[in-house]
Amino acid sequence: MNETELIRACVRNDTNAHHTLFEKYAGILMTICRRYAGDQHEAEDMLQEAFISIFSHINQFKYAGSFEGWLKRITVNTAIKILQKRKVRVISISNVEFEMISPDFNILSDLNTEDLLKLISQLPDGYRMIFNLYVIEGYSHDEIASMLKIKTATSRSQLSKARAILKDKINLLQKIPG
Repeated sequence: MNETELIRACVRNDTNAHHTLFEKYAGILMTICRRYAGDQHEAEDMLQEAFISIFSHINQFKYAGSFEGWLKRITVNTAIKILQKRKVRVISISNVEFEMISPDFNILSDLNTEDLLKLISQLPDGYRMIFNLYVIEGYSHDEIASMLKIKTATSRSQLSKARAILKDKINLLQKIPG
């Protein structure tokens, strides 16, 4: 069954197609959830909610662009909604100068995916959300500000602080003999 046939079968509420779609994409989407969640349990809840939304709205997929990209956007939006329901707030700043800290991300090549996910999951919720949206999902600060209803400067500041924390954690890891 190709992707188009799978989507159409899901639109018809074919439970086998739902299962196939879940099996095919759960791993990729769980990786996204784990980046936004504070722990594995929360990531699993996010994934479940994402698939509920996917199956509820699959008839709205327009077959334009990447289906996987559409699934990822739903998953990111679901994760953000869950964090916002939990009252995760990004701390706004007003007229505060900040220095963009740009850690040497070449050292990231020494980390495996699991280690990197652990470091990202240790960030405070607001920092983690903005780090993921900007660095991993590729949204601009203006887009993030609009999505989260914050100022663009707040997004920049939170990203800067998230990077600084990650840099410190990575430097600490490098000092610990393996």
